[in-house]
Amino acid sequence: MNSQNKQIAQHLQSGKKITPLGALRLFNCLRLGARIYEIKKTGLDIKTTLVTRNNKTFAEYKLNQNEIH
Repeated sequence: MNSQNKQIAQHLQSGKKITPLGALRLFNCLRLGARIYEIKKTGLDIKTTLVTRNNKTFAEYKLNQNEIH
């Protein structure tokens, strides 16, 4: 797993959510959707929720509760 994937996976495993803007700020990641896809292929059960704020819709990712260690 590459460095961004590891950082994002660890972030999710700590019980936190992540959005594309958060990924850009925290990990300098411009393609969070692609990273999430790769992380899911490793077996982590990541839930995607579409959020709308200020007439903008974006994805928010978190681990399903049974995956948090």
